[in-house]
Amino acid sequence: MTSLPEVQKLAEKLTILNDRGIGMLTRIYNIKKACGDPKAKPSYLIDKNLESAVKFIVRKFPAVETPQLQKEKSEILKNLALYYFTFVDVMEFKDHVCELLNTIDACQVFFDITVNFDLTKNYLDLVVTYITLMMLLSRIEERKAIIGLYNYAHEMTHGSSDREYPRLGQMIVDYENPLKKMMEEFVPHGKVKSSLQDALVSLQMVYPRRNLSADQWRNAQLLSLISAPSTMLNPAQSDTMPCEYLSLDTMEKWIVFGFILCHAALNTDPAALSLWKLALQSNSCLCLFRDEVFHIHKAAEDLFVNIRGYNKRVNDIRECKESALSHAGSMHRERRKFLRSALKELATVLADQPGLLGPKALFVFMALSFARDEIIWLLRHADNIQKKSTDDFIDKHIAELIFYMEELRAHVRKYGPVMQRYYVQYLSGFDAVVLNELVQNLSVCPEDESIIMSSFVNTMTSLSAYTSVSKASLGLADHRELGKMMNTIIFHTKMADSLVEMLVETSDLSIFCFYSRAFEKMFQQCLELPSQSRYSISFPLLCTHFMSCTHELCPEERHHIGDRSLSLCNMFLDEMAKQARNLITDICTEQCTLSDQLLPKHCAKTISQAVNKKSKKQTGKKGEPEREKPGVESMRKNRLLVTNLDKLHTALSELCFSINYVPNMMVWEHTFTPREYLTSHLEIRFTKSIVGMTMYNQATQEIAKPSELLTSVRAYMTVLQSIENYVQIDITRVFNNVLLQQTQHLDSHGEPTITSLYTNWYLETLLRQVSNGHIAYFPAMKAFVNLPTENELTFNAEEYSDISEMRSLSELLGPYGMKFLSESLMWHISSQVAELKVSDKGLVAVLTTLPSSESVSEAQPIFSIDSVLKRMTIIGVILSFRSLAQEALRDVLSCHIPFLVSSVEDFKDHIPRETDMKVAMNVYELSSAAGLPCEIDPALVVALSSQKSGSPEEEYKIACLLMVFVAVSMPTLASNVMSQYSPAIEGHCNNIHCLAKAINQIAAALFTIHKGSIEDRLKEFLALASSSLLKIGQETDKTTTRNRESVYLLLDMIVQESPFLTMDLLESCFPYVLLRNAYHAVYKQSVSSSA
Repeated sequence: MTSLPEVQKLAEKLTILNDRGIGMLTRIYNIKKACGDPKAKPSYLIDKNLESAVKFIVRKFPAVETPQLQKEKSEILKNLALYYFTFVDVMEFKDHVCELLNTIDACQVFFDITVNFDLTKNYLDLVVTYITLMMLLSRIEERKAIIGLYNYAHEMTHGSSDREYPRLGQMIVDYENPLKKMMEEFVPHGKVKSSLQDALVSLQMVYPRRNLSADQWRNAQLLSLISAPSTMLNPAQSDTMPCEYLSLDTMEKWIVFGFILCHAALNTDPAALSLWKLALQSNSCLCLFRDEVFHIHKAAEDLFVNIRGYNKRVNDIRECKESALSHAGSMHRERRKFLRSALKELATVLADQPGLLGPKALFVFMALSFARDEIIWLLRHADNIQKKSTDDFIDKHIAELIFYMEELRAHVRKYGPVMQRYYVQYLSGFDAVVLNELVQNLSVCPEDESIIMSSFVNTMTSLSAYTSVSKASLGLADHRELGKMMNTIIFHTKMADSLVEMLVETSDLSIFCFYSRAFEKMFQQCLELPSQSRYSISFPLLCTHFMSCTHELCPEERHHIGDRSLSLCNMFLDEMAKQARNLITDICTEQCTLSDQLLPKHCAKTISQAVNKKSKKQTGKKGEPEREKPGVESMRKNRLLVTNLDKLHTALSELCFSINYVPNMMVWEHTFTPREYLTSHLEIRFTKSIVGMTMYNQATQEIAKPSELLTSVRAYMTVLQSIENYVQIDITRVFNNVLLQQTQHLDSHGEPTITSLYTNWYLETLLRQVSNGHIAYFPAMKAFVNLPTENELTFNAEEYSDISEMRSLSELLGPYGMKFLSESLMWHISSQVAELKVSDKGLVAVLTTLPSSESVSEAQPIFSIDSVLKRMTIIGVILSFRSLAQEALRDVLSCHIPFLVSSVEDFKDHIPRETDMKVAMNVYELSSAAGLPCEIDPALVVALSSQKSGSPEEEYKIACLLMVFVAVSMPTLASNVMSQYSPAIEGHCNNIHCLAKAINQIAAALFTIHKGSIEDRLKEFLALASSSLLKIGQETDKTTTRNRESVYLLLDMIVQESPFLTMDLLESCFPYVLLRNAYHAVYKQSVSSSA
């Protein structure tokens, strides 16, 4: 009998070689992909200077003949060493596998998948890995060029060929047709009743039972926990527990490749032939490694057609091919359909009763394995087979199946401690007792018994190997119950120790990493189907699997696969968020349309119809059809009636379920938070939508009314707030980020905001038309109103400047935006004041030498009086508009923060007169930001302060001169036809009533800057203006005095507007009787003109 140490090494060698084989496959796969990619291909293989030499080496391979090359030899050695020594490693791996297979045959090891599962599985895996590796090697077209070129460089550098080159070159030549070569190699291993045949035939107890139709699964109520409620708490048991979740794909590779190598069994063993035909009927191709596939029917036919006596087998292959093409697709489609419902039921029951994960763990891993097999089958065949029926290979519901797999995986991870505690107790309370009874009944010597027990402690697989060799004192072939018990105990220990590894074994879908195009297509199909969009999160979750396909023997691919997993996960989450954003945008558009129907402008027609309804009935004329009132869309007469809004909400709730499914996920040590993607997209879209809803047209200077924009924004925000019902996101944060940015001149992306758009529109469109005389400010209406002109304006100024619109504007822009608006207005005022100062500087030389106002009057013709008054009027108009904006801001803030506003107002009203001006200006700035009126406008002070250009004394003289010039220019207003005062509007049509505000505000700002006495300067102004106006009372020219009374009223307006002047002071300068008569005259004139 073979010695025990040698036998014990069989299990270890199988494990080590299998792991090394996967590593070698990974390296060979990467070499093949690199050689197939022009960008990654070794430069020496595409170098034009080396092309002829490479062809020479390939043609003479493996003979060592030196071509004439001038290339640097050390560089070739350096760059091709990794490739060359990988091929050498493959050769050494082949030697070790062949040695181990010979040892196994010599030991006559007993293989039965139902008895010694791990040993048999490792053995079959090694055979298939060996076959796969040699086939993949033969698919590298540049292998001869790489090996030959490296050996040439080695010979030129070291004077001799590499010592491994002769054997390696011969191996490459021998394995040009790898399957045919290995069929010859396996003749000794494939003799009658060989280890390989025994291992394959043992699958007849497992494979046919796994390869059933969906109807058979359904009739057996497979994977159902509730089909037998009375046994729900009973542990799921089976004599072949590891076989229950064994991959169908793995078994089919064992069968197809195994019986190709020991093909004699197909003619002698009906069970072998039955397995072979069943596997051929279920597949058209098998996975070699990752996305490399093997077309089984063509390859098997090519191999068997040249073997004498195999005509019947060739016919079997052709029949199986037709069957696979005709029926396999529909069979697997029905399986996927069944698994979707079965996994949904299983996941739902376990979510409600997670304690069942203990006794029913086997069901979970069976479900995961079954689903994984069907998904991989579809992925492989959809990408590689010429389909007869495309419907069988396009599954729009694949996301649902993946989703339930992920849900089961999540249950296992979340409740892992529950399962571990259950199986620790199970092992000690049941398995140990049964095992003890079995060992007691074994007829072996005490020494062997101690070996068995110590082996249980160390490794089950080694024990399995020991008991499986021929002539062992304890043979598993004769003690099958012990083998089955060992399999059960191994499964239970995995439940206690290796849950993560079990999840990878049964449900790893990292293969999607290598089918990127199909992966993305499935994702797009999932998003396009509303009923499947709730499962779209399964695609980003699959990206967490990708790193499990890496191997330590190929560390360089970790970064490549990691980057791919990150990019795909990012793309999927981004697309999901975009889809949700688009749905939300469509809902917002619908809601904005509904909100728009409630605007006051739409009720005019309804009112008109109601007023004319009676008269229309009397005349007998047929009235217009009654217009539907807002809200009629909410009246449902039939539950089956589904509106577009219903469809949008349904689609959104489905997609939001997916986005909200997991708070975050880890992909290659990176954390992804799906909700943050949605939040980010909502912020961007909300920003664009707000700006878009202004409907600003730069060419026509059209813009939405602030009240209409506010209505739309509120409707939009209402929809966004409802998103919190679907997804756990902080929508308030979105509002704060977006709306605060809209209060600035530019947003975070450097784009214009509604603040900049409205500021520009009011300044460049509305106020410019005021300056042109097309619009007037009506104090009685607190609005700007269009004047009748030849060229009608494209907008109605009143609809943009009345108190409701200004309040809406304040709501939209907020204090920050209104401050920016004020600063922009002040900039325009400062530019007007600058022009006035330029005019005044020309007067300084003359007027400083003139002692009296008479002399000033004499100097007036030299300078443009109309220009000064017009600029002052423009300043007054701008200040009047700002006053409206400030009043609206105060009203809005009083509603939102009444206590804070009242505190600021109280603070402003109780500033002591002796307070330092800097402190007072700080208080005024605070008050102005809250919309409160101030004696001295801080924004205007700041704007005018920046204009200092000369000495303080000179600037002060210019300021005084400006006030004098305005005062003495006022009488000229009386000759203007448009200067007539209108009691209805409480102002003048040419806006000269705005001079009152301009004079007071400009004087307060200028003399605050120059530290003069505002009150004294205004008294001087009032005296000078009164004197100038009294003079026109002596004029006899009716043209000059046509609107004398209307101009007199300006004095009263100036005093009423000023916090520094009083009526007593006015009485001392200008008789009140003249004011009274002036008011009487303008009102009388107004009545007569109306009549």
